Amino acid sequence: MTENLIIGAGFAFAAAVQPGPLLAFLLSKVTENGWKRTLPAALSPLLSDGPIAVVVLVVLKRLPRGMDLVLQAAGGVFLLIIAGASYRRWKRGRAISSTDGGSAPGTLVQAAVVNLLNPGPYLGWSLVLGPAAMSAWDRSPASAVVLIAVFYATMVTTLALIIFAFGATRFLGPSGRRILVLVSAVTLAALGVYLLVVSLVRAGLMGGGG
Repeated sequence: MTENLIIGAGFAFAAAVQPGPLLAFLLSKVTENGWKRTLPAALSPLLSDGPIAVVVLVVLKRLPRGMDLVLQAAGGVFLLIIAGASYRRWKRGRAISSTDGGSAPGTLVQAAVVNLLNPGPYLGWSLVLGPAAMSAWDRSPASAVVLIAVFYATMVTTLALIIFAFGATRFLGPSGRRILVLVSAVTLAALGVYLLVVSLVRAGLMGGGG
């Protein structure tokens, strides 16, 4: 259960603060419409990720035994690559700006469309969340439910706090957003190493058992 909490909460936080189309969209809407009118858009991952999750889980269920370990290791590498990109962005002093995403009507549905067209959720579900959920399900269906619930609860809460902080305080000025990039890089790197170690340990155990 602790593993599910670590993966779910850690990956959700890092994904929420990671510069990308959805975060740029939300910040631009806060600038245009204010944080109160933008706040409901924090729920957009709940709308956009459903179809993605179903497709990914159906595909993962059909993969041969042992492929979950390969995907878990690939997910670890994927997180390390993103962590490296975030660290380089932090080192150059760059952070997401409120104008990077252009302008669009700030509605929940349109925020969900932005996220649906973003490759991040597809990669996240295919390489990290999907394999982790399948592994948790094999141990206990309740563990898989907790993992996904913790992920989306953390994701929505983090996005809501970012929207509020950007609109109601000065914390998310350039220096504040730069700090979030660094925290995201560290979190992603830690999760990447964790997934790699776990997949290698499990592969060794399976090999030893055969």
